[in-house]
Amino acid sequence: MLRRIVWTLIAVAVLAGGLRWLFPPLQHTFRIIALLREPPPAQLPLPVAGARPARLVDTYGAPRSGGRRHEGIDIFAPRHTPVLSTTRGVIVRRGDNRLGGRVVMVLGPGGQLHYYAHLEAFSELPLGAWVEPGLVLGYVGNSGNAQATPPHLHYGIYQPGGGAIDPYPLLRPTG
Repeated sequence: MLRRIVWTLIAVAVLAGGLRWLFPPLQHTFRIIALLREPPPAQLPLPVAGARPARLVDTYGAPRSGGRRHEGIDIFAPRHTPVLSTTRGVIVRRGDNRLGGRVVMVLGPGGQLHYYAHLEAFSELPLGAWVEPGLVLGYVGNSGNAQATPPHLHYGIYQPGGGAIDPYPLLRPTG
């Protein structure tokens, strides 16, 4: 009888530990399902603190090294300027890559991926964090293949399935 109680307590402890480990990813499950069902936004706030829409230049599709095309817009700003989330969603990537350097990727409404690259540093938000528009994701820099350029944010949007879209029209005020 004592052995059965001990094994039951061990099983409960293992189950409780497993649920605690699984809870962080599960806590956003319903939010993510709702997010994926929403239509993508028709307009977005600027992702760089203090940036003005009148100063934006649409560089989407411009030629890049290796025969690539620019899949976003570059927003130049002083180093360490806060980079802000343009949408609500969840951070699905936070790390380094060869081209973008320090990058953050947010899964937003409609399943779009919002890509923030060339960061100098990350904010304290971890992978899996829920974000709202205006929340600081990182700070403007020139990491990755932008080391020979002035500090800027490369901001891109990718449709479900991977196709890039031009973010410029979404960042410009309408009317």
